[in-house]
This record gives sequence, structure tokens and C-alpha cells, in this order.
Amino acid sequence: MDILHRPKTPSFPIPFFLRLYLSFSLLKYAISRWAAAMMLSIPLASDPLLLYTRLDVCMNDLVHWRDPKKSGVVFGVSLLLLLSLAAFSMISVVSYLLLALLCVTISFRIYKSVIQAVQKSNEGHPFKALMEKDVTVPPETFRKHVDTCLTHVNRVLKQMSRLFLVEDLVDSLKLAVVMWLMTYVGAVFNGITILILADILLFSVPPIYEKNKTQIDRYIDIARTQVNTTFAKLQEKLPASMKRCKAE
Repeated sequence: MDILHRPKTPSFPIPFFLRLYLSFSLLKYAISRWAAAMMLSIPLASDPLLLYTRLDVCMNDLVHWRDPKKSGVVFGVSLLLLLSLAAFSMISVVSYLLLALLCVTISFRIYKSVIQAVQKSNEGHPFKALMEKDVTVPPETFRKHVDTCLTHVNRVLKQMSRLFLVEDLVDSLKLAVVMWLMTYVGAVFNGITILILADILLFSVPPIYEKNKTQIDRYIDIARTQVNTTFAKLQEKLPASMKRCKAE
């Protein structure tokens, strides 16, 4: 029984695996973007290819705990966010976060104003340096990111078309098996619970793998060999017409 399960609310019938993939992708992108801005000082106007490369490097350092303090902060924040989404609606979580941010900035603004009045100084607005920063997105940068996203979208659409129109029967059967297994996963866990488990695994599996790489790789090779052998036998039993289609 899922202790984090909430009563279902009417919604558009998006497939479970698609909701899971989109939610996890958005979460990973948000964490990566925040961490990159904090640790690598990547400007929004940088080249998309360079940006994504640095994001990958940043995420790799985070999940391998190169800097325990930064990894701990990102892991704690992401886990707290997911637990909050499990207990409250997204609107409530976003509202509380923005309210907390406003409380901090307003309190700091009042505090600095009182200090300036007491000391009779004229330091100006405490957030002046941040307010003078350019936070706008240039049209050229926006178009570059849109073109990059469009490339990925077209690749996904082409792959989905290949799988669902059964260009390769074996690959389509693999997808069918995965989706069948996901129905059992979805019956036990909801999306938020799976994201919480994925977040924990994301920050715990890489260090374990790095310490036991040799042994784990050996078992992975054995499993991969067994799977490839099974699908090779299955492919040999395909009708000749399907084999010709696959060869083409």
C-alpha cells in the first residue's frame, strides 16, 4: 500500500509512463539549471551545446558527490520538494516557496533600511547589484534553445513512429514488455513516489557503482549476454518476410 497515495482527481488521461518521464525530466532540468548557475556561473546567453555539456558535467559531479556539501544541498532540496509535492498540491508548494522567498527579501530590505537609518548611511537599495543585472533572454538565444529542443523532439517522434508502427518487431516487443511491467509498477506506486525513489537512487547508486565498478560491470555483462542471446533466438524464429523488412 502506497502511504503517499493521494485521492485521484479528474485529469486528462495522459499515459502513466509519459507523465513519469516528463516529470522526472523537468525535475532533472530544474536541478541541473540551478546547480549550473550556482557553481559554474553559466549565463543564459551562452551557446546551447556548451550549456548542455557543462550541465552534464555538473550533474555528473553532483551525483558522484565530488563536493559533498553541494551534492547534499541539491539532494536535500530535491527530496524536500518531492515530499512536499506528495503531501500538498503543486499550487500550494509553489505558493509557499514564493511566500518564503518574499518573507526573506522583505525582511532583509526592512532590516537594511533600519540599519541605514540608525547609522545615517546612504548605501542605497540592498539588492541594487542584483537589480542591475540583465535577466532578459535575447531572441537569438531563445531561438537557439528552441532549435535544439526541436531536434530532440523530432528524434523522439521518429523513434516512437518506428516503435509503434513495428518497423522492427523485436524492438516493439521490448517496448511492449517494458510497458507491461510499468502497469504493475503503476498499480503499486504513484508518480510522485517513483520520483522520490528515483531521486534517492540517483544520488546513491553512482557512488556505489564507482566503488564496485569491476564487480558490477561483470554482472551487467552477464545479464546483457543473456538478454542478447534470448532476443537473438527470438529473432531467428521470425518469419522470413519480417526478417527482410528488418534488413531493409
